[in-house]
Amino acid sequence: MISVFELFKIGIGPSSSHTVGPMAAAFSYVERLDRAGLLGEVARVEVALFGSLAWTGKGHGTDKAVILGLAGERPQTVDPDRADALVAEARQSRRLALGGRHGIGFDPATDILFDGVSETPKHPNTLAFRAFDRRGALIAEERWCSIGGGFVVPEAEVGQPVRSDDAVLPFPFRNARELLARAEAAGLSIAELMVANEHARRPAAEVEAHLDRIVAAMMSCVDRGIATTGELPGGLSVKRRAKAIRDRLIARNAPTPHEVMDWVSLYAIAVNEENAAGGRVVTAPTNGAAGVVPATLRYYRDHCPGANRAGMHLFLLTATAIGALFKMNASISGAEVGCQGEVGVACSMAAAGLAAALGASNEQIENAAEIGMEHHLGMTCDPIGGLVQVPCIERNAFGAISAVNAASLALHGDGTHVVSLDKVIVTMRETGRDMASKYKETSLGGLAVNLPEC
Repeated sequence: MISVFELFKIGIGPSSSHTVGPMAAAFSYVERLDRAGLLGEVARVEVALFGSLAWTGKGHGTDKAVILGLAGERPQTVDPDRADALVAEARQSRRLALGGRHGIGFDPATDILFDGVSETPKHPNTLAFRAFDRRGALIAEERWCSIGGGFVVPEAEVGQPVRSDDAVLPFPFRNARELLARAEAAGLSIAELMVANEHARRPAAEVEAHLDRIVAAMMSCVDRGIATTGELPGGLSVKRRAKAIRDRLIARNAPTPHEVMDWVSLYAIAVNEENAAGGRVVTAPTNGAAGVVPATLRYYRDHCPGANRAGMHLFLLTATAIGALFKMNASISGAEVGCQGEVGVACSMAAAGLAAALGASNEQIENAAEIGMEHHLGMTCDPIGGLVQVPCIERNAFGAISAVNAASLALHGDGTHVVSLDKVIVTMRETGRDMASKYKETSLGGLAVNLPEC
């Protein structure tokens, strides 16, 4: 089972798998060195990035994330404004305070290796850490995998059963069929079932506080994106446009029939421009898809009569249940299944959350989630220049619009439909398995290579 604390994590852009994950892995590696009493013996650390981390790591800021993690910074607490200065200092001085306190020689240009040749036997997002003492002897070596959404595990544990606390949960489930059956048997909505499971792990006040924190972080990200102008980093010369779109919407003398679509698109673009700039975002379920859920939630808050705090909590809890199904039974990693696992899953989560907040039955919620993913099947992940900018920013806007549409279609029905959510999840997993690797966050195919020809 996956908690709302795990699925919605606060971090920094531009990527959950290539930025948040590697930072968390680097932090964990140093922490384990410290627990083993080895930190003081370290004179040098070498980090190797493999697979997708090597191919698109520079565009995703993976090297920056590794430096921050080694320096004792964590994704959920690092100050985005201070992060660049810390990394610049390490590059200039060629030194690093390991864990924030043990100084070592560290030259990012030579000590972070981008290895796009070696195989990645367990996961395409693999990184290896090696620590050496003053004589050059190897002290400790570990390999980690960033498996999507900011989740990281030691390479040896990829694909293996993990420790589970399902036995203490009142309503464990492994697929949508079980989720609906348990909710019906208990007379609960999906959100109420999720609340019961969360309360079995943590005090109610802690769960409420986390939901409030996630809502606040999402809304703050939208607001920052709307208010900020300038050019995004990375070399594509992509200009921020959220503020200009907002200004034009406000300046309209009379609204157009489709204006609400423009607002939803604006909210998603604002978030993903912040993400592309390395700002603070919420992985939902990933950074590459970080705009879909906040945009849809903002649509609910600002455009739906009767919207309130309880409705936003209900939205996030329901979205968590759907995201957990994809995480448990398929993937939310673009490097594994393409963008269907990122924007597609985010659309499915947002559609279910919005439907729930608007009063849908459990069957209608499952239908909304199914619609949201069904029409993203096969979506590739082909970021130009390895940057989470083109087509990622606009793709989030389309995902948010699709989520609103999916929720609306489901609410017009009674929950009965031909293809189940479980079947769509299986199809997404199989489609990702069959998808050529060049279309899975490597920037070796699709738009990433065809742009120069256009």
